[in-house]
Amino acid sequence: MAETVADASQRYFNRELSWLAFNRRVMEEACNPAHPLLERLRFLSISGSNFDEFFMVRVAGLMGQQLQRIEARSADGMTPGQQLAAISAEAEILADSQQSVWNDIRAELDETGIHVLEADAIEGETHDWLQEHFREQIFPILTPQALDPAHPFPFIPNQGSSVIFDLVRRSDHEPIRELVLLPTTMPRFARLPGLPARYVAVETLLKRFSHLLFPGYDVRGSAAFRVLRDSDIEIEEEAEDLVLTFRSAIKRRRRGRVIRLEMEDGIAPELEAVLKEELGGSEALLTETGGFLGVGDLSMLVDEDRPELKFTPYSARFPERIREYGGDCFAAIKAKDIIVHHPYESFDVVLSFLGQAAADPDVVAIKQTLYRAGKQPAVINALIAAAEAGKSVTAVVELKARFDEEQNLYWATALERAGVQVVYGFIDWKTHAKVSMVVRREGGQFRTYCHFGTGNYHPVTARIYTDLSFFTADPRIGRDAAQIFNYVTGYVEPAGLELLMISPRDLRDQLMALIDDEIAHARAGRPGAVWAKMNSLVDPAIIEKLYEASTAGVEVELIIRGICCLRPGVPGLSDKIRVKSIVGRFLEHSRIWAFGNGKGLPGSGAKLYISSADWMSRNFDRRVEFALPILNNTVHDQVLDQVMVANLLDNEQSWRLQPDGKYARVHPEEGEGRFNLHRYFMTNPSLSGRGAALESRKPVPKLSLKRRRSAKKTD
Repeated sequence: MAETVADASQRYFNRELSWLAFNRRVMEEACNPAHPLLERLRFLSISGSNFDEFFMVRVAGLMGQQLQRIEARSADGMTPGQQLAAISAEAEILADSQQSVWNDIRAELDETGIHVLEADAIEGETHDWLQEHFREQIFPILTPQALDPAHPFPFIPNQGSSVIFDLVRRSDHEPIRELVLLPTTMPRFARLPGLPARYVAVETLLKRFSHLLFPGYDVRGSAAFRVLRDSDIEIEEEAEDLVLTFRSAIKRRRRGRVIRLEMEDGIAPELEAVLKEELGGSEALLTETGGFLGVGDLSMLVDEDRPELKFTPYSARFPERIREYGGDCFAAIKAKDIIVHHPYESFDVVLSFLGQAAADPDVVAIKQTLYRAGKQPAVINALIAAAEAGKSVTAVVELKARFDEEQNLYWATALERAGVQVVYGFIDWKTHAKVSMVVRREGGQFRTYCHFGTGNYHPVTARIYTDLSFFTADPRIGRDAAQIFNYVTGYVEPAGLELLMISPRDLRDQLMALIDDEIAHARAGRPGAVWAKMNSLVDPAIIEKLYEASTAGVEVELIIRGICCLRPGVPGLSDKIRVKSIVGRFLEHSRIWAFGNGKGLPGSGAKLYISSADWMSRNFDRRVEFALPILNNTVHDQVLDQVMVANLLDNEQSWRLQPDGKYARVHPEEGEGRFNLHRYFMTNPSLSGRGAALESRKPVPKLSLKRRRSAKKTD
């Protein structure tokens, strides 16, 4: 067994440690001088929010396994206990780094006139204004609670921050311990009026003006603390009513087991002992933070109105092809398939597609999946308008979209009230495919128009996530899309799909077959090549197939933003595999797969797919996903020769994964120009331009790509 475990550790990176490495790359962008100061702060706050979710879900799952004495090993051979030990060590290093970065950014903010004040800076007029603010805006919301036999320790909600006080009554020197929970509805900072901008954290105010909350008492000690709880939701297969089950599960999540207890640095031992005893400290991961608790809350400071400290605002373009047809989405799609590149091209085109379908009297039916729709109601309103206009509207609402369950329940209720047929899909699988289908009456017959996306129907994230939207009226794809919906709504097993590949049916097998084809080409002396872009690569079977491809001579280029368990560049195992991660202004989210087909990449003969799926076991086995072949020549060249090549050429916001698991920032080679992927697409014509103009629009000459590949050993 020991040899097997050792071999596994040499073949795979640990999933959880790989995620922590990704979050470190996000945090590192907070140190990138190329970014404006408040954008650097935004990266830091994102790393803090990511960190919280990691503990609430991934660490919570491992702790649950450990409590149940489950000793199943990860792909790299580690038990839950071993993973928790490794995570704890690495997480503390990352947490310390976050505080260090915050200290540096805070000093730079001071120089620009944005100040975060500590208690010792609250004096004079500042003191008077904040004291009045505390009396009027904070004091009425707070509820101090004594901690004694008559007052048991109160419940602290998930991500809840509190301050614990050791007090002594002046009249008789009687000691008392009090706890004050900071309501989650309360802003984390108070901003003083005028300029310069001055902020004070609410816990600082509470300590500074504690005499108003506890008149007649002296403070002997105080400390802020914060808890993270188990936030994963598990649904049993025998759940009779999925909606009621989720409503109950969401309530339980707020009271989940404490996973992480964060305490202010220098907390008195007696106060620490109380928190450990009352909050399950014997099981929770403990940390003392010598800085700011809840780094994700620093996002409030980013809202300061200082445009010179932020990215230059960007206005997405509306796709040219739709404009050429006077805004008629159906006419444009009927003429030719269209690819749209978000966020450079506006998500409004998707809303226009749905809005036109809702208003068009010739549209008879709309079918729509909703995984994460967000809080903005544009998509929901279009579906409601269609139903109220008498059209047949079906919405597949995924209740298991983590942390969006409550919002999705809300939308489902609104849709049902309007007459939309709402379906929740499978109990034990998530419907993660992003598909919209419109059936329209044309000339006495019906034509199906489809939208397939690599990202969610979410108007907010569509402005900051890079994704692809594909529109088509290809009848073969329309027939396949109908089978997907029937599969989810009626459990009708798809038969004879013409173009689409779907999971959990056989997506993994078909993907492996595509890689096998490249292996066969390489062994026959033809070029074998795989390019793939996605968020995460975890599935062991796919990783082993890629290792096989490498040893056969297939050139493999992977762009994996987040988790990557594959170990690249290992002699005799993965010599031909290169992995890079791109972290920048926009979140790289699109999934694109390309296979050389014996002619190498890039090339017009390559097989090209867009997909909703990452290469993870959950995407292949426990989610409904699609992979769609791109057959239109213009769209094929736009995605492969523009999007994929640009991703490979980026040398300003890319990181190269090393064989030891570390990531090294990519720098331009000698004589090579700087190329920023996001900046390029923000400043050049849209992908959806006229096909005849494609050659003049190619952003990245193939010669440049060849030069980069020839220099790859110096990465």
